[in-house]
Amino acid sequence: MLIVTTDNIPGKNFEVLGLVEGNTIQSVHLGKDIMNSFKTLVGGELTSYNEMMSSARSLATKRMVENAEALGADAIVCARYSSSSVAQGAAEIMAYGTAVKFI
Repeated sequence: MLIVTTDNIPGKNFEVLGLVEGNTIQSVHLGKDIMNSFKTLVGGELTSYNEMMSSARSLATKRMVENAEALGADAIVCARYSSSSVAQGAAEIMAYGTAVKFI
C-alpha cells in the first residue's frame, strides 16, 4: 500500500474512495510511568514513552491500511497523524487519510 502525505501522486490518476483511519490508545505500565516522572526532574529522553508512541503509530497505520484495503484502495493520499493525551502516561494516536484507487 502506497501512503503519501501529498494530495496527488505524480503520474497517477485515481478515484477517491473515501476517508480511512486507524487509531489506538496505549500506555506504559505503572513502573515505567513512575520512572519517567523522576526522569522529568533531571531531564533527558523518556525512552519508554518514545517506544510507546512508535508502537502506537505503527499500529494506527496498520489499522488505517487495513481500512483502505477493505475498500479496495491502491494508495492513501493526504496521510496525517494526530495524537492526544487521554490520561497520565496514556496517549491516543490516530492515522487518517484518503483512500484512492488507480484508474
